[in-house]
Amino acid sequence: MSHLIQMPVPIVEMDGDEMAHVLWQRVKEKLVFPYVDLNVEYFDLSLGNRDRTEGRVTVAAAHAVTQHGVALKCSTIVPTDEIAKIQNLKKVWENPNVVIRGILGGTVLRSPILAKHVNPIVRTWKRPITVARHAYGDTFRNVEMQIPGPGKLELVFKGEDGNVHRSLVHEFTSPGVARAVHNIGDSIRSFARACCEYALETHRDLWFATKESVSKTYDVYFREIFHDVYETEFAKEFAKEGIDYLYTFINDALERMMRSEGNLILALKNYDGDLISSIVGAGFGSLGLINSALRTPEKNWLYETVHGTITWHYYKHMQARETSSNAMPTICAWARTLRRRGIFDHNKPLQEFGEDLERSAIMTIENGIMTRDVALISDHPEKRVVDTFAFIDAVSKTYTESCRRNA
Repeated sequence: MSHLIQMPVPIVEMDGDEMAHVLWQRVKEKLVFPYVDLNVEYFDLSLGNRDRTEGRVTVAAAHAVTQHGVALKCSTIVPTDEIAKIQNLKKVWENPNVVIRGILGGTVLRSPILAKHVNPIVRTWKRPITVARHAYGDTFRNVEMQIPGPGKLELVFKGEDGNVHRSLVHEFTSPGVARAVHNIGDSIRSFARACCEYALETHRDLWFATKESVSKTYDVYFREIFHDVYETEFAKEFAKEGIDYLYTFINDALERMMRSEGNLILALKNYDGDLISSIVGAGFGSLGLINSALRTPEKNWLYETVHGTITWHYYKHMQARETSSNAMPTICAWARTLRRRGIFDHNKPLQEFGEDLERSAIMTIENGIMTRDVALISDHPEKRVVDTFAFIDAVSKTYTESCRRNA
């Protein structure tokens, strides 16, 4: 074991479901275990274990991030009523990402994985665009109600001082539906601070966008807090670094973004960020070429895979049929997690391993070896489409050869 890179402080590992779990295990086997004496606090977030523990495992995993500071999470199933019935679950368990982000708060940062010969579909984009998504509240913590018939719907707040505030939502004359969303000033403030800090770290302009012309209280509250944080804490640093802060309506921000060369951070509320990050990922070519990480207010990091559990590939895999699932998000999640652990602990060998592993994965694509989804958008003159496991093996070979050249 002495030849392996040591990591005295553990990372938090959250395992997942279906094809994502298969990729997870193969990446560890081929790209991590041969080089790192891996130290983890492990949590099985598969749907079966979440059901067995009645969701406690998800809560425990989130709190472990606070303890250890660095974590990574595999994609997990979000059960529907149908899945709950088929698998005889105790209940329809909440989305683990929502549970974890509700406990940790913070900001989800999603950026493209760029490689030569893989060109953005949006031809103006030359440099990265990061979507910074507020990771608390909004639609993901909404309370819903089915309205049975005619009646009056009110929004009521009862203060601890005994005062009651009421707003009429709607007078129903027939059945309908309603929902309420909320957010917290402290969470919005930490979101604004994280976005500003990340803009300074990456030396990129920061745009923040809402739809305050429609949401004259909720979205205005976001805008006012974001503006206050920027003006009181970051304006001078932005000017010194030569980067800009822009607030605009979300439709204007998207129009500007589509015409830009990139090299910016677009900060958005929770649901807006979820939607737009997928659009940006597709615009850069593939949702399989996206890095995602949750940065908490305490500056802890949780790296995530964004490709989902790839159910139909899993069924093919279980039938021993060839699949071409893109392992890049999984490889890069492991690489960035180990790099961050190395940075936190001043463990240079571990930090460099993470950097070299991600670089090797990108080099493999640039050498023309790629999965089918990437090949469809690549103009590499000698591209070769390989299956899931052959791509992971190719990354291993690239890493080994790169280390040999640099020895």
